[in-house]
Amino acid sequence: MNETSVAGKAIVYSGDRRPGTGGLNYRLTLKGTRHTMHDARNRLTALDALRGLAALAVVLFHYLPYYHQLYGHSFSSPGILDFGRYGVHLFFMLSGFVIFMTLERTRTSGQFALARAFRLLPALWAGIALTYLAVHWLGPTDRTVSFEAALMNLTLMHEYLGYPHVDGAYWSLVIEATYYVWIALLFYGLGDWRRVRPALWLWVAISYAGVIWWKAIPDALDFLLKDLLFVRYAPLFISGMLIYRAYRDRRLPAIDIALLALSIGHCLVAYKAPFNIFVLACYGIFALAVAGYLNVLSRPSLLWLGSISYTLYLVHQNIGYGLIDLTYQAGLPGQLGVILALAAAIALAAVLHYGIEKPALAYFRQWRANRATPATLPVSATERPQE
Repeated sequence: MNETSVAGKAIVYSGDRRPGTGGLNYRLTLKGTRHTMHDARNRLTALDALRGLAALAVVLFHYLPYYHQLYGHSFSSPGILDFGRYGVHLFFMLSGFVIFMTLERTRTSGQFALARAFRLLPALWAGIALTYLAVHWLGPTDRTVSFEAALMNLTLMHEYLGYPHVDGAYWSLVIEATYYVWIALLFYGLGDWRRVRPALWLWVAISYAGVIWWKAIPDALDFLLKDLLFVRYAPLFISGMLIYRAYRDRRLPAIDIALLALSIGHCLVAYKAPFNIFVLACYGIFALAVAGYLNVLSRPSLLWLGSISYTLYLVHQNIGYGLIDLTYQAGLPGQLGVILALAAAIALAAVLHYGIEKPALAYFRQWRANRATPATLPVSATERPQE
């Protein structure tokens, strides 16, 4: 769910690019001044902060209203926390933005696959191991899975093969991984945005049809539409890609503006009110952050929360449920159990982030740098004078 800091991937243009006919001109003056570069970094670090807030919203939703729905709390929680379920949708928008940026900076599909594998799998495997052991030790018993199912979770193909999730939150990771496959096939297979665009139009159109006639989808198409094409969520990723292109080019041609509007409008029919309005508001917040109006979010605490958001997502749900159950069994207040679960989840997430996630990324980057040769380096690097 989480990506590496997008601030480190800012693309700042020094030229004055004139918008063409039918384009949407954003007032993003990305010239090569120190002040503007600083603004661009802040704009993208605001996305990291949003990721941290989205992760926290998901955690609180699971620990409070969703736990109450499953097992029952001894106290009530604010109704607004029900909207935390849709924090995942903001993750999907962010993924569309960041992954398309990553694709444009990665030469081959193999390099992209390796980068994604090192980014996601080491922390995922550790999270699966921790969650599997914790649930067998602490419960809840209805959340235990077999060792075989845990092994299949390591591949992120378990849902397609009929195995349960080690942690309920992993459903979105399966969608993320499937999105990576599709977008890599489109990007590297078609090679040009003008050829990718029709495929995205078709995908969005299918997504509308899928959610409108959700219950009428024939069995022969059920797996294709609901799982492989994930029609309830695909436009979230596609809109993130288009917002990235608007950010990069400071404009969008009319046909992409129409596709963006159609992708955003999908949430109004895919989700029930008032949650569809909440997702629409997430789009607005996302766009404001990209445009630089939410730089106030770039606080150290929120940026740190964003940095651990992926590992927090991996380990929070079932381990937290076990700790809340343990608190109730000890006769302690349920609120204390929620606090204990939240503190433990954040602590475990930090351990995985600093102990596994970051070292794995550092190893991959070093390995990639060691494999680089003068023939594969940019001209500016190979022609640099001896120092």
